[in-house]
Amino acid sequence: MSYRIGIGYDSHRLVEGRKLIIGGVDIRFEKGLLGHSDGDVLCHAIIDALIGAIGLGDIGKHFPDSDNKWKDASSIRLLKNIVELTRSNGFEIEWIDSIIITEKPKLAPHIDAMKDAVSHSGISSAILNIKAKTNEGMGFIGKGEGIAAQAVCLLRTV
Repeated sequence: MSYRIGIGYDSHRLVEGRKLIIGGVDIRFEKGLLGHSDGDVLCHAIIDALIGAIGLGDIGKHFPDSDNKWKDASSIRLLKNIVELTRSNGFEIEWIDSIIITEKPKLAPHIDAMKDAVSHSGISSAILNIKAKTNEGMGFIGKGEGIAAQAVCLLRTV
């Protein structure tokens, strides 16, 4: 048996006129994340971590923003595709640790709902940790211009 580790990162600009979807959850907020799909930074970071661990590029290779097939797509659906790809390449997900970085809105009340929503992609909530942090007012996140997320995964061969 062998193991692989992957790391993922994503960030999107906050804009008016879009829903704020994070971890598959529609969060009431005056702005949403700009993206070709639904802009879900958490799912995108997890996707990149999984793709990196199996050595198959990055999210843009699998879901290019030049392809209208992915326009406004649910990132939970995209994540489900990558979970299936991970398994078809001979790996099982052992653990995912993730962090969402935003000044507003406060995400702690939504974390259980995010874990539940992400579980619909085929990742058990028992092997998923989600944290939310601020950027202490610094940079584009601290100024409320965007939101970022990071994820690390541990895979084992099956």
